[in-house]
Parts: sequence; structure tokens; C-alpha cells
Amino acid sequence: MRGGTGPIAIAAVAVLLILALLSMAACGERTPTFFQRSETANPCPRPANLTGSEFNAQETGVRALRRAAFRGDFFAQLELGGRYAALRATDKNLEDPIESSVWLAMALANEDGFAPINRVERGMFGGWRPLSKYDDCRAWERQNAYQRLNTQLSRMTLTEQEEVRDRVIYVLSTQGADGYRTLARLHDALYGAFGEPQDNPQAREAIGRGSGRDRRRGGYPAALNLFQRNEVDAYLYNYLAVQTGDVGAFVLMKDFESSSPGRAQYSGFVEAKARQWVPPFEFYPNAAPASGVPFSDESRPRGDAYEYALSRVTELPFVHVGRAIRYLGIADKAAARPEDLSKREVESLEAVLGHPIEGRLSYQERVRAIQLAAVNGSSEAQLVLAVMYSEGIGVPPDYARAYFWYEEAARQGSPEAKFALSTFFALGVSGVADQDKAEAVVMRIDSALAGFAPSVARLQAVLSQVSRSQQRR
Repeated sequence: MRGGTGPIAIAAVAVLLILALLSMAACGERTPTFFQRSETANPCPRPANLTGSEFNAQETGVRALRRAAFRGDFFAQLELGGRYAALRATDKNLEDPIESSVWLAMALANEDGFAPINRVERGMFGGWRPLSKYDDCRAWERQNAYQRLNTQLSRMTLTEQEEVRDRVIYVLSTQGADGYRTLARLHDALYGAFGEPQDNPQAREAIGRGSGRDRRRGGYPAALNLFQRNEVDAYLYNYLAVQTGDVGAFVLMKDFESSSPGRAQYSGFVEAKARQWVPPFEFYPNAAPASGVPFSDESRPRGDAYEYALSRVTELPFVHVGRAIRYLGIADKAAARPEDLSKREVESLEAVLGHPIEGRLSYQERVRAIQLAAVNGSSEAQLVLAVMYSEGIGVPPDYARAYFWYEEAARQGSPEAKFALSTFFALGVSGVADQDKAEAVVMRIDSALAGFAPSVARLQAVLSQVSRSQQRR
């Protein structure tokens, strides 16, 4: 302190303390320095394929964005969130808060938005910090997406919020093990609101533990409540990920079971629930804006099972396809053969499906016609689709979906569907319909009374056996 060195020493110590405090403040809840720039500089640069000119080609551009978004492209999801929010005046015709919220939620749940690209050790004060400004701009993108999603959801009814949730579940369910793992994190209380680590700055802001204005106003309650935390559902989606055959999913499910006391006790219940689980939709709702409707098998690479099932669609009598097309109002009469459809009718179906207009009915479009008619209420198409799932014709075998569509057709009075359900209950299908012979008899009688011949014959056989046993007494 002597000789005039005191003030210098004090200043040096003060500088070191300030630097230390700044370094420590940068941990966890730090506001990236990149955010301090102008509004136009904050967003991440978009890949060239997402920013091309769309003059007179808006629909083509949105179709491309949707294909990329369904396959998990973070920036395509953000871009769609903005397009359907009509942030640009030229997108006013696309405005749809539900669609916008779906893709904002998908972007927030996307690991590509919050997984660090490049980190460096802080040194003497410990911890790590992002080294790349790309981490900063993605953090800004997520913060902005959280704010917009919260605002949109807070203006919706509970029914509209449920529609957003169901669409997100559907999209993620088409992405195999990765999608199911994301769904598991969305329901797991050990993660942030959208499956990010709990110490993620945007996750902390969502629950009102961040910094700045979002801490003062209590976070993002509407966005936070989109997916309710539920250990059973978190376990369910981990289990569904394992069922895809993914080895890593099995390891993660075991980690899940051991991560919290009592979780393993749900295993038997979850196993049964998983076998009954079906996605909220047969394919993405046609209520979505007319900008292309990707289907579940278009969201991931098609495997041999899909191609084999599709090749078997020729085993399905074409008249069922013709009746579905007539039900959709595309044709005046049910075509018995593919060549009975006019080129104009085929092109009309392709336009409805959002497919390229080629004028030739593909195997996939035959399946789509039946799916679309089933979704729109045709009991005959629902019955046919159930058989297709039972037999693996046109679509890979899926007994849970088969049972679902038999039920839908039975609700509309289809005697054939009631007979099929009676068989499910008579034989028992593991996890989908437990063996219940009493229920089988009830449904078989119901089917017979509706005039279904196989049921009548079976019913007569049962009654004759009963009468003989009564006579022996």
C-alpha cells in the first residue's frame, strides 16, 4: 500500500472481481452477448433452401418447408411457425394459429435447437460456455419461439390447445425412436418444458426462474402447460421407443426406470397401454392449410416392411378403392377397375392428397383414398382399412390400429365390424383386446341380428349346442 501502489492494487483487484462476477453470471442464466445486437441480427442465418424467392410460388415453398419440418429440420419448423403466424404480410392467406403453434412447439422440442454446438471450459472459475455465436442465435430463436407460442396458446380455447398437442404427438410419432424419446421427455418432470435440460435458460424462463422481464412476469404458463408432466405417459413413450427396435432406447428406458423411486412399478400397466396406443390421427389432419399434407410414412425412410405391404395392395379388390373415391365426391360412381377412373378423377384425388398431378393412380394413392374416406366417416372404408391393418395389405400390420378402425365402423352399425370385434374378444389379441368370451357372444349376437350371415351360422351352432346340453339335463 505504500509508495502510491495502493490505488493501483485496489483497482487491479476490483477489475479481477468484476471479471470473475461477469464470468460467473455467464453461467446457466447468462444472456448471450449476441442478443445485444439489433433485432435483425439476432436470428440465425437461414439455409438457402429455406429463403428462396417465392413470387407466385408460395404453395411450392410451403410444401418444401413442411416436408423438411416433418423430418425434423429445426429451421424449417421455425419458418413454418412464422409463416402460419402471418408475420409477413404476404403470408396473411396462410394464417392459422394452431398450425403456427404446432411448428413452434416442434422447434422448441427439437434437440438441434438447444444442444450446444461448441463449448469451451471457463478456466479458473469452472463451468463451460458456448464458444460459437451459433449457440447464441439458436438460444435467441428459442426464446422468441417460447414468447410467441405462449402468446398464441393463451388466446386459444382448451379444445384448440388439445388440437395443437395432438398434432405434435402425431408428428413426433412418425419419427420412430427419436420422436418417441422426445415425447417421453415432454412428459418427464426431470426435463424442461419442451424436453430440454432443466438448467437450459429458456427452460428456466418458462417456469419463471430466468432473468429479466420473463422472470418478473412469471414465465410462460400457457407454453409450460401444453404437455402435462405424467410419469406414466413418460414411461409409455420410452416403451414405444424400445418397441421400434432401437438399442439406445432400451438403455434410456432403464435409466428412466431407475431415475426416480417407484417408476419401475408402472411397467406392467405401461406395457399393456403401449399395445393399445395409436397416434391421434391416421395421417396429418386435412384441416391443415392446403399446402401439402405429408403422411406418416413420408416422414421417415420407408423400410422393407412398408414396401412389401404396399406391393400387396393389388390383393385388395379395386372396387373398395372405387367406393372410397365415390364417397369423397371425386367420382360419380364406384369404379370396379383402375382403368374405369378417368384421368380427371385421378388428378382430382391427387390434388386432394397434395400429391404431384400425374394422372396415374399409384399403389400409395389407392391406400390414401381408403384412409381419407375412413377419416371422413365412411363405415365401409373404416372396415376395409381395419382389414388392411389386420392383414398387412397396403399398410404394415398393426393390430391396435385394426381394432381402432373396427370400433369406428362398429359404432356406425357395421355388422361385419361387430363380428370382427367378437373374434378379437373370442381369441384375445395380446394387449389390444383381452380374451372376453362373454363380450364376444354379445357382439356376435348383435352382428347376427344386423343380418351378417357368418354370425348367424355361428350363432345357430352355439344355440344348438346349448339346447342339446339342456336336453341332456
